[in-house]
Amino acid sequence: MTSLKVTQTRSEIGAKANHRETLRSLGLKRVGHTVVKEDRPEFRGMVQTVRHLVTVEEID
Repeated sequence: MTSLKVTQTRSEIGAKANHRETLRSLGLKRVGHTVVKEDRPEFRGMVQTVRHLVTVEEID
């Protein structure tokens, strides 16, 4: 199964409240922090919401 490697690249300071909450839901806590999530529609939607704050890689 494919996974998503999500890394926070920009600060949440100054971002909308729902974007900050989405980062927390993904498990991201600070700039440079990386998490690995399953490739599911729920996580894809979260990443789409904060795409300007994170980078994403697909891993096997």
